[in-house]
Amino acid sequence: MGTKETRKNIIQAGRKAVDELIKVAEEKIITHTEEDVSADGLKNAAATKKLCIMDAFEILQRIEEEEDILNEKPKEVKEQKVFKGFAEGRSK
Repeated sequence: MGTKETRKNIIQAGRKAVDELIKVAEEKIITHTEEDVSADGLKNAAATKKLCIMDAFEILQRIEEEEDILNEKPKEVKEQKVFKGFAEGRSK
């Protein structure tokens, strides 16, 4: 198996992982059970959901980068804005 095929397999696995993370993020935190849900439990559940969402976005971003590499698409150069003070912005 070549490098390209391996990358394609990793991309497919990444898409499956994103689907699983979405399932976890969509689960209800409070399931109306008779058990008392503590504030710490709710906080931990919300933090877990946030982590799932952020991980899914990271995986998707990396998948896009890898697909661009496979398709030999040039990288986009992002211009970073640099904060300038008043004097630096006015000087020529």
